[in-house]
Parts: sequence; C-alpha cells; structure tokens
Amino acid sequence: MTFPLDFWNISLLTAITAIILLITSELLSPYYGKINIQISKKRLRNTSIAFSIIFLITVAVRIINIILT
Repeated sequence: MTFPLDFWNISLLTAITAIILLITSELLSPYYGKINIQISKKRLRNTSIAFSIIFLITVAVRIINIILT
C-alpha cells in the first residue's frame, strides 16, 4: 500500500498551514484593536514558527536531493 501524499504535497501543506497560522497570529495582535478571542497568542505564534521551521527543513531536504542526484 502506498502513501497517497508524496514529499512535495507535505511540503506544500506545511507551507500553507504556516502562512495561515502566521496571518492569524498577527491579526490577533493588540495592534489591530481589541479582540475578544480566547486563544493563547503565544502558543499560536510558537506553533506558526514551528510549522515554518518544518517547511524550511522540507525545502532543505529537497535542495539536498536535487544537488545529490
């Protein structure tokens, strides 16, 4: 049985998730007015940074794969 997602799809999924989380964390910042949402902004920001790092790692693996082949 093969996994339906390949490395390119996982990389694209992490990129989109990171962008959505970064935009959401910035829109919830206090500079855009008083927002009454019960989401931990620090945890949201840390999660978005983690997804960004995962995306950069997948890009690095793809670059190394291109160089070695």
